[in-house]
Amino acid sequence: MTGGNGSWRPVRRSWALLAAGLVATAGLTVPSTAAADTAPLTGTAASPPRAALPSVTGRRWVQGAPPPATVSTDPLPTWQVDGVVWSQVLVGETVYATGSFTRARPPGVAPGGAGEIPALNLFAYDITTGDRVATFSHALNGQGRVITASPDGSRVYVGGDFTTVDGVAAGHVAAFSTSTGALDRSFRVTVSSTVRSMAASASTLYLGGSFGTVNGGGRKGLAAVKAVGGTLLPWAPRTDSGAVLAMVLAPDQSRLIVGGSFQTLNGAYAYGMGSLSASTGAVLPWAANRTIRSAGSAAGITSLRTDGTLVYGSGYQFLPTGGGNFEGTFGADPLTGAITVVNDCHGDTYDVLPVGPVLYSVGHAHDCRWVGSFPDTSPRVRWQRALAQTTAATRTNTGPDAYGWDYSGQPASTVLHWFPQMPPGTFTGQQQAAWSLTGNASYIAMGGEFPSVNGTPQQGLVRMAVTSLVTDLQGPTYSVKPSRPVPQTTATTVAPGSVQVDFGTAWDTDNKTLTYDVLRDDTTWVHSRRVKTSFWSLPTQSFTDTGLTPGASHHYRVRITDPFGNTLWSPRSSTVTA
Repeated sequence: MTGGNGSWRPVRRSWALLAAGLVATAGLTVPSTAAADTAPLTGTAASPPRAALPSVTGRRWVQGAPPPATVSTDPLPTWQVDGVVWSQVLVGETVYATGSFTRARPPGVAPGGAGEIPALNLFAYDITTGDRVATFSHALNGQGRVITASPDGSRVYVGGDFTTVDGVAAGHVAAFSTSTGALDRSFRVTVSSTVRSMAASASTLYLGGSFGTVNGGGRKGLAAVKAVGGTLLPWAPRTDSGAVLAMVLAPDQSRLIVGGSFQTLNGAYAYGMGSLSASTGAVLPWAANRTIRSAGSAAGITSLRTDGTLVYGSGYQFLPTGGGNFEGTFGADPLTGAITVVNDCHGDTYDVLPVGPVLYSVGHAHDCRWVGSFPDTSPRVRWQRALAQTTAATRTNTGPDAYGWDYSGQPASTVLHWFPQMPPGTFTGQQQAAWSLTGNASYIAMGGEFPSVNGTPQQGLVRMAVTSLVTDLQGPTYSVKPSRPVPQTTATTVAPGSVQVDFGTAWDTDNKTLTYDVLRDDTTWVHSRRVKTSFWSLPTQSFTDTGLTPGASHHYRVRITDPFGNTLWSPRSSTVTA
């Protein structure tokens, strides 16, 4: 990991406490949406199509069909917070968010503006409207680090640094009713230190962190309590000095997959992650930790999720002092840990969210060459704060990579054309943007410390939706990092009556294929083509306008349009004599 300015610097350990969304997002499906970037390439002299990608039915890919559709990158109006959102969970249409913040305000309102309210480290909003859920209003006296829900959605559990909720003692864990919004005062758990990860079954709440006792009983980083009441259970596996930053129950509930900065479980090898019996705490086989190794003082596994079939996760590594070899996303069999996909994409990844065939992630990716996507810049000036990839393998990694990590030959995903633009915030001092994810088949929500999304002021929380629910307003742009001059349109006489028109290409945050229409003399359309572009691949195009009257004067412009009608005009060429 590098800091946001590309320099090496110590990382506040608190960032890893984000380990968010530890409840399975089982049963999610992707609706039929406009897969705008998969439109066929047509027209004169069009750029050649890429090699056919496998397509997915469920999670199985069939050669020849287009990649799956994502949500739009359009930021939907959402209530905002003034700090950082570490973790979110979705129950029905309500998103419960926790982190470190003191105030919340409506969308479009600046800090201190009309409608701002106190919101002390805990907040709820509607994922379909972005509106505040006023019936859920509580105050934590310390930041929340993780929030999860019971399988039936009747409760949400919050863990973190706090010791009171609404002035009532709560030892780093609290439970709330989702039907009434009330604090469950009968749920009494006292943990000796910060709770950083949680997972819930119908009967049991599992806790992770770096604590030493729970309800007065000795526990080393892992514990289980009754989901109702909070009585300490005998389940007591042990970690070493490393923290448990993430956990998720396997779909069959037989085992708990845990991740973090630890190197052992019950004294046995478990470098950064491992599998434990959900009933006894015994260590079970977990093959992934033999390939993906991220643990120690400056590396670890940051998130774990399930889609009801596989387990997905992410990692970080603070170079050059870290003890890891991974910063991207991965998928694994929940019973064996056999890797189904591993994406060697440089730049720490903080959370993942599998939604049908799409795996969303947040972090600060800056070099994904090893999975066939965007390269690094030199000097480093570009970080992609959110990505979408296929859950299924479509290719293999190349390697060794720039750090010497070698995932060559391992199954990898396709990085999908979904690139929302979020600048880093300043609240944590870590120059990061998004830290957490939640969502369903229609909406995703990102939480963090970003001040804006795609240039629209929107602090800390944002929603995005499938294109069947929103008007896609994110259009083509020339803007990239590193910055470049706007490409000019040039017209050159190449023969009597023939003019060659050269023009630059643009890109779009959520549509890979754009249409380029060439206009002569502001009156006559003379050429059209579709070209696939991205922020790192912007090939110049050329077209020859023939059959003109020799000696006549002409000029040209190019209209660049995405599949939703959003338009960008090129500069006008100089006048040329045919």
